[in-house]
Amino acid sequence: MTTLTRPSLLSEPAGPLPTLGTSLISLVRDAGLTGRGGAGFPTWRKLAAVASGDRAVVIGNGAEGEPASAKDKTLLTRSPHLVLDGLRLAADAVNATDCYLYLPAALVGHVSSAMAARPDRFAVRLVAAPDTFVSGEESAVIARIGGGKPLPTDKRGLVVESGLRGRPTLVRNVETLAHIASIARNGPAWFRWHGTDAEPGTFLATVGGAVNAPGVYEVPYGIPLTGLLDLAGGPAARLSSVLVGGYHGTWLPRTDVPMSRAGLAPFGATPGAGVVHALPASYCGLVETARITRYLADQSARQCGPCRFGLPAMADTLRRLAAGERDRDLPGQVAALTALVVNRGACHHPDGTVRLVRSVLTVFDDEIDLHLAGRCSTREG
Repeated sequence: MTTLTRPSLLSEPAGPLPTLGTSLISLVRDAGLTGRGGAGFPTWRKLAAVASGDRAVVIGNGAEGEPASAKDKTLLTRSPHLVLDGLRLAADAVNATDCYLYLPAALVGHVSSAMAARPDRFAVRLVAAPDTFVSGEESAVIARIGGGKPLPTDKRGLVVESGLRGRPTLVRNVETLAHIASIARNGPAWFRWHGTDAEPGTFLATVGGAVNAPGVYEVPYGIPLTGLLDLAGGPAARLSSVLVGGYHGTWLPRTDVPMSRAGLAPFGATPGAGVVHALPASYCGLVETARITRYLADQSARQCGPCRFGLPAMADTLRRLAAGERDRDLPGQVAALTALVVNRGACHHPDGTVRLVRSVLTVFDDEIDLHLAGRCSTREG
């Protein structure tokens, strides 16, 4: 069951929404808010870039195609007004003439009811997002709202300069918008009360897998991974690893690390969109990674060579390795495929898949040796 704790940072709106206009940008800058969709880019910079253009568009992105994540769905279900407040504030700050909220089809009715109950009658167009992995990628969002297919586009320009129908476009994750509304009401100092100096504030974490109370939890940046697992009731079994960052994330062999970009950097990991999945020792990490990689290959847009050929080849090679095929060239072939794919795709989907696959080659190297010998740790003893 999904639950959302509310220490204070992501509570329902309390009090009237302040009128800030462009001054919101400096508040967000002082707060140090970064995007909560995964990339972690400073939010004020995108606000400022879009504000410098004409006839701007603002899009709230709640697509959340990541199967292991539930934070955006939970937020839109429990606090739709907080998201709508953030969307309105962002629109005012950049002088937007059009606003959209891109969200799962199952939540359109719920958010429509919330909009109808608002006294401000803020005009927002709701667009249903397909339930696919890449449909929430920035350019895919714009393509869908513009009437096209929800697929990433091979566009080298910046959407803050030329996005939807060639207009300056701000695309922000719904959690980021909720934080904007909270900062507007409570101020930058309040926001910085949690987190670290370099990474202030809280984030929503979806904790799943082998924990006793899986769900969505609001936590400060810098919280130890062990502390986050404890919030979710603690491990339900002995763990072999934890996947941080979701399907485009990284396997971690230990849990005594801070949940922050700085704390995870030595492991080649980031908090991403806040997904934490605890893998019990009874599940083979190599088999699980092969399954995820096959899913990611099938979910690709197939518009460029890395997605059309590289990801399927990588998935097939990992499948052979996970199945116990005794070919000692297989790990090298997987590594070679990651080198051929990375930084060559039309979007970041191939790069995210490579991040996951490279981590399994390191974290589960002993498991790989077992599989090359026709064995598996889950069957040992």
